[in-house]
Amino acid sequence: MSVVGIDVGFQSCYVAVARAGGIETVANEYSDRNTPACVSFGPRNRSIGAAAKGQVVTNCKNTVQGFKRFHGRAFSDPYVQSAKSSLVYDLAQLPSGSTGIKVMYMEEEKVFSIEQVTAMLLTKLKETAETAMKKPVADCVISVPSFYTDAERRSVIDAAQIAGLNCLRLMNETTAVTLAYGIYKQDLPAPEEKPRNVVFVDLGHSGYQVSICAFNKGKLKMLASASDAALGGKDFDEVLVNHFCEEFGKKYKLDVKTKPRALVRLYQECEKLKKLMSANSSDLPLNIECFMNDIDVTGKLNRGHFEEMCAGLLAKVEAPLRSVMEQAKLKKEDLYAVEIVGGASRIPAVKERVSKFFGKELSMTLNADEAVARGCALQCAILSPAFKVREFSITDVVPYPISLKWNSAAEEGLSDCEVFPKNHAAPFSKVLTFYRREPFSLEAYYNNPKELPYPDPTIGQFMVQKVVPQANGESSKVKVKVRVNVHGVFSVSSASLVEVLKPTEGEEPMETDLAGKEDEPYLWDQSSSAKKPKVKTKTVELPIENSLRWQLTNDTVNLFVENEGKMIMQDKLEKERNDAKNNVEEYVYDMRDKLHGLLEKFVSESDRDTFSLRLEDTENWLYEDGEDQQKQVYIDKLAELKKLGQPIQERYNEAEERPKAFDELGKHIQQFMKIVEAYKTKEEQYEHLDELEMLKVDKQVNDAMIWMNSKMNAQSKHNLNQEPAVKVREIQAKTKELDSACNPIVSKSKPKVEVPKDEKAEQNGPVNGQEGTEAQPGSPEKGAAGGTAAPESAEGNKLPEMDID
Repeated sequence: MSVVGIDVGFQSCYVAVARAGGIETVANEYSDRNTPACVSFGPRNRSIGAAAKGQVVTNCKNTVQGFKRFHGRAFSDPYVQSAKSSLVYDLAQLPSGSTGIKVMYMEEEKVFSIEQVTAMLLTKLKETAETAMKKPVADCVISVPSFYTDAERRSVIDAAQIAGLNCLRLMNETTAVTLAYGIYKQDLPAPEEKPRNVVFVDLGHSGYQVSICAFNKGKLKMLASASDAALGGKDFDEVLVNHFCEEFGKKYKLDVKTKPRALVRLYQECEKLKKLMSANSSDLPLNIECFMNDIDVTGKLNRGHFEEMCAGLLAKVEAPLRSVMEQAKLKKEDLYAVEIVGGASRIPAVKERVSKFFGKELSMTLNADEAVARGCALQCAILSPAFKVREFSITDVVPYPISLKWNSAAEEGLSDCEVFPKNHAAPFSKVLTFYRREPFSLEAYYNNPKELPYPDPTIGQFMVQKVVPQANGESSKVKVKVRVNVHGVFSVSSASLVEVLKPTEGEEPMETDLAGKEDEPYLWDQSSSAKKPKVKTKTVELPIENSLRWQLTNDTVNLFVENEGKMIMQDKLEKERNDAKNNVEEYVYDMRDKLHGLLEKFVSESDRDTFSLRLEDTENWLYEDGEDQQKQVYIDKLAELKKLGQPIQERYNEAEERPKAFDELGKHIQQFMKIVEAYKTKEEQYEHLDELEMLKVDKQVNDAMIWMNSKMNAQSKHNLNQEPAVKVREIQAKTKELDSACNPIVSKSKPKVEVPKDEKAEQNGPVNGQEGTEAQPGSPEKGAAGGTAAPESAEGNKLPEMDID
């Protein structure tokens, strides 16, 4: 069973696996542990990861990145509309109203949902894990930002399903980091002691998350979390891009934002400059050749000026830190450490502000980039029956308060109830009791929209069906179970109707809960202990109809799975076609060099000229008519070239291997000749061999020697550019033939000479004046009392001696 953790970042992805007793971050086909979150669409196939990243400039309109932020969002969402203007690729509205990505694929305009594009990336990460582990991958744990809402989380789960992954848990990124930090700690306080509180600050490329975790031996409990979804490394990049756009506009009269390709190149260079400034405070240059209109541009910046430009962003660092401390009701002296992770956490000004706020030196014991993936892999190992992991329980929190509302006849309007307050433990289930005569609906929503980085607070509608009154016409008791599951997703998981049965004669009555007012919900653990007349009840499960925000239907998911399968097959076919084309090109270059080098002696001048001309024609064809052909055309073209080139290559191979083969045959001839000579001189080792058979060996050896000498003479008269007089396989066959004929004869062992029985008796002399076998050393001798020598055990250890009366 595979154990895989996947960190799907805004810009980069990491895959960690459990193997060899530990957690390891695996590398992709480029030997890089970082796989870009990038998908590029072409006229024949898709490129994903590093291959797609290489097309960001050349195929900018059809290369998509940064799509993680559009999960579960409507096309009309203000965030989507504001982001559209800064994207190089196009967004479009899907029939459902959600956001899609419009690209040219297979020379047709296509619109893919965010789930489909994410599934493409997950498929690539799945392949990376499978290549590393050399077995299929299905079960995994995938990370999501802690600030993701229900709709966004369900969108990621759908994407995993389309990619053929069984997501055991969607894990909050900060929770994954806390697990990676805490599970290896051997000195955590005992469960009954005061917990160790640690703050985790995660500043990634697109989001900023802070959480406080309480650690005890064998468990962690998240106390509070806060975030800023609009603060990340990309925002610092944006400041640099805007600065240089303005500078190049004044200096070179260039409007950079009108040219997508130039803008993409500027983003890449600004990101590099940002990283350099984190390590160097002096003036650093930014140079881009042929930037726009064949103009080379240049600029420079230093860290001090950069921090001044980013003052507004840096001012936003403190708010989540203050918020999380207030939520957890902790003082700074209650904190054990402040651990900082995330790619953008390397910015010195950010670290300085975090350290100053807590009045502590920052701890950087975790890998800033890989901690999330490693935490996800650890969680997957804990959930997997195939791995034995140290007992470690994880209690997460609900990021936003969740309420239910419903139509209330008693109050003549809407009633509501907060079922999960902010920072409530998760996963968690609660049971609510309603009194109803007919089906009713519940609406789940986030009751504090100001906190949400999302415009719509609605989670979904849940219709409880087939509710009927009791036989006496009174309202029925309906128990509704609500749950926040391991993915952080809210659901009304079940509903049941408590039906009152008529008591039969002599039946022992039972207690029931005190009935509440109609329409008023009760938590399961808040039912009254007061007693009523005792009646018998039975429970009937009720169907629930869900209507969730942007939830994909099973049919849609199945269709996307089918489409993904077709695209994977198309990618595979295109890879095979490209490989076939590359094989032709590689053969042309390889043979052209060898014809005037390594193989020069093995081809006649006329054949070399003919073959060179054919290679040149093939090269020209590859860059003209052969640029875009079917796989079989390239295979046939390579076969034609090999008809001319293979004999030359074989002559070279034969010349290289022939001396070794003759040498080997000669060694075997010498070996058998020595044995024949030893037999003739009547050496004791061979005197048991049969004379007639040894004559056969002598003949075989002489024949082999004559054959070898004749073939060597014949070959010496041949030119290297001619077919050889003898081939390596013939020499090897002769060696094998000689061995087969001679080995069975010369390797016969001497017959064994058995010792006569009388001699054996003489060897076993009398013991203590009696006839019998010799006693075992150290064992009691056979005595008058009839005792026997103690036998030894199978291991050679003597068994304890026994006293015999």
